[in-house]
Amino acid sequence: MNSPDLPAQFARTHRFAFGVPRGFTVSRDGDRVLFLRSTAGDDPVSRLWLYEVGGGGADGAERMLADPLTLGGGTGPLPEAELVRRERAREASQGVVAFAADAHARVVAFALSGVLWTVRTDSGAPRRIATAGPVVDPRPSPDGSLIAYVTGGALRVVGADGTADRALAEPEGDDVTYGLADHVAAESMGRHRAFWWSPDGDALLVARVDTARVQRWWLSDPAHPERPPRSVPYPAAGTANAGTTLHILRTDGSRVGVRTPEKVPEAYHPTDGAWTDATLEYVLRAQWDRHGPLVTLQTRDQRAAYVLEVDPESGESRMVGHKRERPWHDPVPGTPVRLASGKPVQHWHVDRDTAGLRVHNVKTPPGLHVREVLATVGERVWFTASEEPTDVHVWSLSALDETGEPFRSVRTGAPERVSDGPGVHTAAVGGDTVVLDSRTPGGHTVTVLRAGKPDGHIDGHIAVLSEEPVVVPAPRHLTLGERAVRGALFLPSWHTPGSGKLPVLLCPYSGPGVQLVVHARAWWTVVAQWFAEQGFAVLIADGRGTPGRGRTWEHAVYGDQLTPVLDDQVDALRAAAELHPELDLGRVGIRGWSFGGYLAAGAVLRRPDVFHAAVAGAAPSDLRLYDTHWKERFLGHPDVQPEHYERCSLLPHAHQLSRPLMLVHGLSDDNVLPVHTLRLSAALLAAGRPHTVLPLPGASHMVAREDVAANLLNLQLDFLKKSLNA
Repeated sequence: MNSPDLPAQFARTHRFAFGVPRGFTVSRDGDRVLFLRSTAGDDPVSRLWLYEVGGGGADGAERMLADPLTLGGGTGPLPEAELVRRERAREASQGVVAFAADAHARVVAFALSGVLWTVRTDSGAPRRIATAGPVVDPRPSPDGSLIAYVTGGALRVVGADGTADRALAEPEGDDVTYGLADHVAAESMGRHRAFWWSPDGDALLVARVDTARVQRWWLSDPAHPERPPRSVPYPAAGTANAGTTLHILRTDGSRVGVRTPEKVPEAYHPTDGAWTDATLEYVLRAQWDRHGPLVTLQTRDQRAAYVLEVDPESGESRMVGHKRERPWHDPVPGTPVRLASGKPVQHWHVDRDTAGLRVHNVKTPPGLHVREVLATVGERVWFTASEEPTDVHVWSLSALDETGEPFRSVRTGAPERVSDGPGVHTAAVGGDTVVLDSRTPGGHTVTVLRAGKPDGHIDGHIAVLSEEPVVVPAPRHLTLGERAVRGALFLPSWHTPGSGKLPVLLCPYSGPGVQLVVHARAWWTVVAQWFAEQGFAVLIADGRGTPGRGRTWEHAVYGDQLTPVLDDQVDALRAAAELHPELDLGRVGIRGWSFGGYLAAGAVLRRPDVFHAAVAGAAPSDLRLYDTHWKERFLGHPDVQPEHYERCSLLPHAHQLSRPLMLVHGLSDDNVLPVHTLRLSAALLAAGRPHTVLPLPGASHMVAREDVAANLLNLQLDFLKKSLNA
């Protein structure tokens, strides 16, 4: 059976992302929900919308607040800093792609092609605000009277009425910026912000980033030799990071530097091992609530974190929490955070394989693996957690007993589950309103709950306008091998058991931070089913190193990110073949992107007895060339532990290639730079090993061009069919 329309649909809808509501922000009183969404599944232009909880009208509770096509914006040139921000966020939409609001969701700010716009949710049309230069990351003060933004590396504020634009901090040199996250913060730490308003709106906590010490790499587009190369400050493993310091900038123009310790005291930091570095080099997390600024710093070796309260008047800081862990410390996203009373919400280890939460004196129970803290409202915390790795649910837990009093001694609480049914659920919360964002086997829904019940208008649903895929995935969820690897097997809808053998295609990522095998329909499950319809048995497996299975599972790749991961793919493949004898182990291909591409190339180099062809996209072939925070976490310092990097490098194994291998890489990729594929190809050529290289001019780590994305799927299919005689 053929499904020729899927690649075109996949590309046209940008992996079925257009038309999907996202970026939910709920007002403090729970009456208003702001979000982004385009008008259809093939519409790339994102608009700003308001859902009024309990609101009426002929069209229900949704109302468009800003349409960039009527504002004449969103299609012009973008500031360089905005291009970088979008690449770090993997943002492919046009129009309004980000926004921020005041605490009550009355004033909303956004940028279109560097122009600042504001709109009020209670009345009026969007208003253009004159600024000193192209705007990046505009954010209203909590009361909505001021808008802070970054331009030219300076942090500025302007009145919401367009008056009194002024700089609070200007860069002291070409390598300095205020209010912009550096590369590793945005790419590897998940921190995309670099300034935070005080609750009273009279000051901001701002990160100053200095990249003077960071080595410069140069990216050019060979398809356009007339364009000059672009300079990228890229801190490769073992080299200098950007210097990040914090400052309190007051709206009256005064400022004070935040004084933090240079190193973690020895008592709070593991000192064993080949490499330790207690320097507090990373600003992992920052916020400013009613109890003051709260900052989390992390050591260079990532074995310890230090939580600091900051006095906004003097800039002095004091330690209020610390964590240490071998081989690395990886906190639950969203922690630490404080309840309205100031009591801390912190993560703790229920056991070696379960991350839990401690909400003042209440702990989450054993067996509930916490994924992320979403919000705190009053003395209640909202979070996502799993009882089974392939499902993620939304839960809440109160620090108060039945009488409304805080628990006086430590106890195990009984969290309340908000979401229902198999799937991956998350939420945004404000007041007693919960916006439940659910991806399930049947698709994607967004439900607005008020006091635990669906909002009365249009059944409490925010419309999801994405296209329905022309191929409907039908995965068979499996638990495979002695390590109980979670897997999903996709067979052709037309295949009858016993009718013949099927060539096998593995489509893993199987790297840190990404979980593919879940009870939810996603773009990768649709693509897997499409490959299945072309005559393959497609297997996706999440091995050691992937999230959702606890610290032992994740830490198993320390010092070697290839061998255990590859072993799990082999074990999962063989276990799946025992359950489904139609899998032909004499014809096995593997394809992947980024870490998945690295794994695919490693598979045919290291295990040609199992894997007979591979497509490796954006594969990091030499991990010394990846960034500090991401690679040093798993492999340590390359000058101290070079054997870890040598063990994981693909280059020394180039002479072993005996199977068909296609290497694909975007030539504008500033995450996994093209040098990785070029060096691997050069090593293969030097060893006399035939291979295929497919360069993608102008493409970054995210392939966004419609024609390229569609044809890339078809080219992979043709390569795999020929290579596997399928």
